[in-house]
Amino acid sequence: MFVRTADPESRPNTLGALGMESASNPIVNLSEFSYKKGKEIFGEKEPAEYVYQVKFGAVRSYKLLPDGRRQIGAFHLAGDIFGLENGSDHRFTAEAIVNTTVRLIKRRSLEMVAESDPVVSRNLLSMTTNNLQHAEDHMLLLGRKTSLERVAAFLIEMDRRIAAAGVMPLPMSRRDIADYLGLTLETVSRALSRMHVLGIIGFISTNQRQIVLLDRHQLASLDLQD
Repeated sequence: MFVRTADPESRPNTLGALGMESASNPIVNLSEFSYKKGKEIFGEKEPAEYVYQVKFGAVRSYKLLPDGRRQIGAFHLAGDIFGLENGSDHRFTAEAIVNTTVRLIKRRSLEMVAESDPVVSRNLLSMTTNNLQHAEDHMLLLGRKTSLERVAAFLIEMDRRIAAAGVMPLPMSRRDIADYLGLTLETVSRALSRMHVLGIIGFISTNQRQIVLLDRHQLASLDLQD
């Protein structure tokens, strides 16, 4: 799974940057598919035969735990590449959060280009390194931070990735956020309400998915205990 990191300009995050555009590389055959909200793109343990890029929409990657709970590992937004695995099978299930269109290429096509093109090979290594960093950061977030700190960290991540004109339009629900942060739905709602009372965030829409960050400095330095 691949997600954007703090500085999306510092690494390739498009198929074109990887040399994977079909117009520029005859080896590659790009396809495009659309998925309705909630539809599965690929399942855990299915063969990892393709690499995907979100054209528009949003995707969540998750595992179902033995006790039935869902743990979301990453959110993939427009431009993000996901589904490139170390092994032969997918480790997560990928599902459309909203109506979503993805582009995909054969994994073997990407590997063939990387074998002969050092730039593509370096780009893939960079993506793998960033993916590992995200996994480590997420592990730290789940294991060491309070619930309020987890929600603050999530908002900071989304601010880097999707905020425009001071507004953060979240495609995911609070249930998704809770399953990403290892919290309950009620805990996420309480944390957001607390930040609203503190003047850190504001809400635009009635469903409160459009968030305005009123005080980024206070959000970044948030270290309150529950």
